[in-house]
Amino acid sequence: MTQKPYRDYGTWIREQFPFRVQKIAIDAGFTCPNRDGKVGLGGCVFCDNATFNPSYCNKSKTITDQLEEGKAFFARKYPDMKYLAYFQAYSNTYAPLSVLKERYEEALNVKDIVGIVIATRPDCIDDEKLDYLAELNKCTFLILEYGVETCNDETLRIINRGHTFECSKSAIIKTHERGILVGAHFILGLPGEDRNEIMRQAKIISSLPIDILKLHQMQIIKGTRLAQGITPPPHTFTVEEYIAIIADFIKISRKDIIYERFVSQSPKDLLIAPNWGLKNHELTNLLNNRLARKK
Repeated sequence: MTQKPYRDYGTWIREQFPFRVQKIAIDAGFTCPNRDGKVGLGGCVFCDNATFNPSYCNKSKTITDQLEEGKAFFARKYPDMKYLAYFQAYSNTYAPLSVLKERYEEALNVKDIVGIVIATRPDCIDDEKLDYLAELNKCTFLILEYGVETCNDETLRIINRGHTFECSKSAIIKTHERGILVGAHFILGLPGEDRNEIMRQAKIISSLPIDILKLHQMQIIKGTRLAQGITPPPHTFTVEEYIAIIADFIKISRKDIIYERFVSQSPKDLLIAPNWGLKNHELTNLLNNRLARKK
């Protein structure tokens, strides 16, 4: 296999365990502070959780039931698989610590669950929660994944994010200082952010002590406020433009960052743009081919 010119998540996660592992997404019944009125209403202008939640990820079911259904789905192909409970939907530290403990520990008590991945917002974490997660990190595999989305405060305002980049920066640093693996989610093509702005931010985000980075293109999804039209509009790059941006992003970023993904794939019946007609692995292969040619 040709070695990639970046650290990829698939290779890295295989190095962490002596067995194959798979994430199982769950909806633990949380919400977000820009949905319930604490900092705003309506959520982010691009957000529709239906675009990435599998069928078994349903808050009407218990965490245990969701995990058992997820295990049954994957075990048909890999009977000896182990699993990471992925607290994915909405903001999964947005509750009192007692509630968080109950839900995380329920997941960890399910057979063959060998760790947890927690997706959240940087304004939904505090020292008490981080101290608890640092202790939990001593006895299980744990990744804390923050939705940073952009380093630009004006963009954060436009997309109704409800927090600043300084908030993201502080949360990432505090998490890293406690020895917890830090993931960051970053969107390319947000309203008002062209190629030059993305390159400016690549240097900023990679200067932070993040371990894992998820990148994906700005997608316009039916039913979101973004689909209704906002000013400035988002950038919907062509495949060629997007691959060129990702290649340059990698080139100028810190070399030890682990890239978990470069693209997101939403259901066709919900996606307005960009409609590239490519599966995730197909776009990643195009990117790898470009990077190989540029060596």
